[in-house]
Amino acid sequence: MRSLAGIVAVATIAGCGSAARSEAPTAAQLAADLRGSPPALAALHRQANQLLGGGASALRARLRALRGYPVVVTQWASWCEPCQLEFPYFQRLSAQLGRRVAFIGNDAGDTTGHARGWLRRFPVSFPSYSDPGRSAAFALSPYFAQDTPVTYLYTRSGVQYPHIGLYLSEQALRREIRVILGV
Repeated sequence: MRSLAGIVAVATIAGCGSAARSEAPTAAQLAADLRGSPPALAALHRQANQLLGGGASALRARLRALRGYPVVVTQWASWCEPCQLEFPYFQRLSAQLGRRVAFIGNDAGDTTGHARGWLRRFPVSFPSYSDPGRSAAFALSPYFAQDTPVTYLYTRSGVQYPHIGLYLSEQALRREIRVILGV
């Protein structure tokens, strides 16, 4: 009986054909939230909502450049309903924490057109890497390369902590960032 209740709860939260809404802050609020970001994080903000190429090597280079900063990488796909449900959390938290935490997206498995449509629907303060062949996803973790959503939390020293699946609330994501990354 418990498992049935769990399935019903997840189905309700996931909402087949869900109508997830963007929770992007206004341009003015975003500028105020991110003002004074250190140069490495400001470079991410200048690429806000862009879909970058370069695959695994570009993503690895970006992670190396961010060593010393806590980093959150969200692996998403436009067709992934759980991704649609949790992406507003990344919209808000990347603005609120963007002066102290680097946020990066990895679009795993989409065509460029679908990915760009997604980013128009859910604009974010950080860039995403286009990863139709999932080479960047495999570089992040060969165990979870086929999964979405996946969130990778990197400590300042580069230790990776993966979270597989949907965050059920923004508070859950914020708590993991606070506990694991110390922010």
